[in-house]
Amino acid sequence: MSLDDKDYWHRWIARLLAILAADPADQVTWSSEHKVRTAALADDVEFILHLAEGMAERGTLQPEALQDLKTIDRLFDEMDVRGRAGRWADAVTADVTWNEVRTLARRILVTQLGEWHLPLPLRVPPQHFYG
Repeated sequence: MSLDDKDYWHRWIARLLAILAADPADQVTWSSEHKVRTAALADDVEFILHLAEGMAERGTLQPEALQDLKTIDRLFDEMDVRGRAGRWADAVTADVTWNEVRTLARRILVTQLGEWHLPLPLRVPPQHFYG
């Protein structure tokens, strides 16, 4: 992985996956603090999926990680996350599918970085989705 790819990984993908992988209580606290909307989170997943596809094409992301990201995106579709206007803090404990998302995010992080428990970022770009 080149330095540029590593920077992209840390800047975009790992930050969002850290949020998706976090324990439910941490997710609720973080999303409440940042007033994250469920639909905005889905937009972020779609964004990192596009980044991941490019990285996979260049051989800097393992196919398994890309497949797990696609599965997360599919789960978001099944939960109709993009159609929800509410706050993620309210949704994250309401649907058991979030547990599957959490497991997939953790698996990607462990494969890429060797661990899944990362500090939660102050914000996940693009920032205009929050607030």
